[in-house]
Amino acid sequence: MADQQQAPVQGGQAAPLTAAQRQLHRRREETIYWKQNMEKVRRRNLWTGLAIGAFAVGIFSYTILSVKQERVLDEIDDEARIHRMQGPRTGANS
Repeated sequence: MADQQQAPVQGGQAAPLTAAQRQLHRRREETIYWKQNMEKVRRRNLWTGLAIGAFAVGIFSYTILSVKQERVLDEIDDEARIHRMQGPRTGANS
């Protein structure tokens, strides 16, 4: 049984690890794992943050551009309305 760990041999027999010892061993293994993979995790976090930031900036830019286009269209509609009012009256534009 590979997952049953045992304490150092005492008097010729290996004593099983207590729950606290198993937890300590597990914590040490986790600490070693995170120390070895810390740079990879930081790099992933950086790329994820940049992607989320780019997405947010893209949505913000698109929104600002859309609002500006609506203003331009409103201005064009206002100009067209003024020209219709000032132009000659015919059956087509009355």
